[in-house]
Amino acid sequence: MPDPYDLLLVGGDVLDPGGGHTGRLDVAVRDGRIAAVGPGLGHAARTVVEVAGRLITPGLVDLHTHVHPGAGYWGIDPDPIAWYTGVTTWVDAGSAGAYTLDGLRDFAGGRRVRVAALLNVSGPGLAARTGECRDLAACDVAVAIDTVLAHRDLIRGVKVRVDAEAVGGNGVEPLRRALAVADACGVPVMAHIGTAPPDPAEVLELLRPGDIVTHCASGIAAPLGAAAGGAHERGVLFDVGHGSGGFAFDVLEAQLDAGLRPYTISTDLHARSVYGPVFDLPTTMAKLLAVGMPLPDVVAAATVHPARALRLDAGTLTPGSPADLAVFAVEPGEFEVVDAHRQTRRAPLRLVNEATYVAGRRLEPRLPAPPPSWIPLTDAQHAALRRRERDVRALLGAPLVGVDGLAEQFPRPPRSTAAPARTAVPSRE
Repeated sequence: MPDPYDLLLVGGDVLDPGGGHTGRLDVAVRDGRIAAVGPGLGHAARTVVEVAGRLITPGLVDLHTHVHPGAGYWGIDPDPIAWYTGVTTWVDAGSAGAYTLDGLRDFAGGRRVRVAALLNVSGPGLAARTGECRDLAACDVAVAIDTVLAHRDLIRGVKVRVDAEAVGGNGVEPLRRALAVADACGVPVMAHIGTAPPDPAEVLELLRPGDIVTHCASGIAAPLGAAAGGAHERGVLFDVGHGSGGFAFDVLEAQLDAGLRPYTISTDLHARSVYGPVFDLPTTMAKLLAVGMPLPDVVAAATVHPARALRLDAGTLTPGSPADLAVFAVEPGEFEVVDAHRQTRRAPLRLVNEATYVAGRRLEPRLPAPPPSWIPLTDAQHAALRRRERDVRALLGAPLVGVDGLAEQFPRPPRSTAAPARTAVPSRE
């Protein structure tokens, strides 16, 4: 008799574009990996979870995040977000450069989620809000190559921000240096586009097949026309990278009309965008549903596609793969969603996470830290945070259950039915 499964999810609707599993299927886990996917897996299991009426996907893979708090302007802790969003693999996109990579490694090693990294071509990484590539001496190709080679297990590519604030008067030279590092190490480049100069077309024309352009539907860069079409045709991967200013519905719709479909859906989740307009990856996925992308394509773009882009062991339920799973309720309706420029659309459904598993273990709830003092928030965002704190305090401050929900954990010994003897008190006379 084979060993029992450690975990068995029973009766869910599986959507696994990478592994080719679709339909009413059970998912079995043993030793932290997918053991089987199929109908009616009646094998013994230590833990059986009934998930009828729920959508089961591979754990989501977010290709563009910033997950190193305390080391710079942008970082957040992924664990307090992962448990309620289904994101099990977080790719830190350039928070650390060669000078700061050890700190990111130490932080990532203490997370429940999986963390991969794109090394910033600039040695300091994103310690400040911007400007990291204005000093070309910090964009040291040899040092970056040595860093990638020394941290192959963590580093899966090179990141460079190519906009006016980040590069100053250096144009596309930081990108050329990032490409040199990537060529030497056999990894892709992720290039951020934004405010010119340099013109986003210059960036797109330098990118190779398999490289990634993030903020692909930016309302600021607006990558449309011959350069965008040529890059897409030769295999440059278009990544949403929503962020605080990198996503516009009208640009995305024009790209879709031109056949420029995003390959990956990512959030650029960081210390500003987590409070809006991004919020999380399932919300970002709803925005792609709102412009007409089918649900299987949206799930593929948030699971197997980012995994393939960086050669990650993630994003699929193929037996033998890590048992990273997300369980969602699918809520149909008309849900308003908003881009970085306050344009709105309506999504026909939303995915509400009900459980997230990493290596077959369910992530427990964790509360996020308050925003750092340097993060600009609106009055409405501050008020919502105060309201959330009050709600959490009220929830945790109330007794969990009443008397009917308690057991006598340490019973008293039974009392004797006979009246206890009374001890005579000596007279003082």
